[in-house]
Amino acid sequence: MLIVTELGTRLKEARLSKGYSLDDLQEITKIQKRYLMGIEEGNYSMMPGTFYVRAFIKQYAEAVDLNAEELLETYKGDVPGAPNEQVSQSISQIPSRRKLTKGPSNRMMESMPKIIAALFIIVIIVIMWILWQSKSNAGTPVVEDKPPVMEYDKNPQPIDSDKEQQDKEKLDKENASKEDTDKEEDKPEEDVEDVKQAISPGTIEADGETTSYTLTGTDVFKLRIEVSGPTWVGIRDQSKTELLADTRAYNAGEVVEFDATAQNYVRIRLGNSANAKVYINDELLTYAQQRVTQNIVINFNKEQ
Repeated sequence: MLIVTELGTRLKEARLSKGYSLDDLQEITKIQKRYLMGIEEGNYSMMPGTFYVRAFIKQYAEAVDLNAEELLETYKGDVPGAPNEQVSQSISQIPSRRKLTKGPSNRMMESMPKIIAALFIIVIIVIMWILWQSKSNAGTPVVEDKPPVMEYDKNPQPIDSDKEQQDKEKLDKENASKEDTDKEEDKPEEDVEDVKQAISPGTIEADGETTSYTLTGTDVFKLRIEVSGPTWVGIRDQSKTELLADTRAYNAGEVVEFDATAQNYVRIRLGNSANAKVYINDELLTYAQQRVTQNIVINFNKEQ
């Protein structure tokens, strides 16, 4: 038997006062209807995890104009604790560094005399080896190096210095001409301009959760969304048609890729934007606002 919590009752009353049905709320928040019913009924066991319980409650509250943080603080006894509380409890159970390192330190002190004795023996062996090498080298006769004997042409031929100079100048001119030709071939065409894509600064729309950007200077529009934690990802066109086949909540390590070159308008819906990085043609998009749930609209002015 389900027990309806006060938090669920308050959210449901706010929804009804707005005149929203659960289907309407599902369209606004992109949260599945069964999860919305679970929040109103206090049935959190059906949620994907503790993070999603709090995130879905926040999205629900924002959709019906309630203060999400105030609700979570007021009814924190009804909502499962955040994951960092479990981490804190685990850390408190870890033994202190002093206790862990006490044993190895004592063993090191006990073995120190043995280490010193071993080093002393090694030093004696090295000294003896050096003395032996010095004695062996002392008995080896030194072979005197003789300078090589230089042989000279007894009948040198006269050199035509003028002809040699002319040949040298001719060769230098040919090499210079070849270098100029190579430089001309390697030189890039001056008429070709290096066009680089540009993404305009984001403009926050009137609804507060939508930011619009404009992509110019390119004829390619490829999206890549790297997810570092649980977040909802959806992609639509201007007619609200879903472009992403797998619209759902993604987990850490997953990557969403979509080629939007054929589109001139794309809207990206992020359930938890802090856990998602959006790349446009491998260029990281800087968010204009730090909302948990937000829409990112890209207007694509394709380079002709």
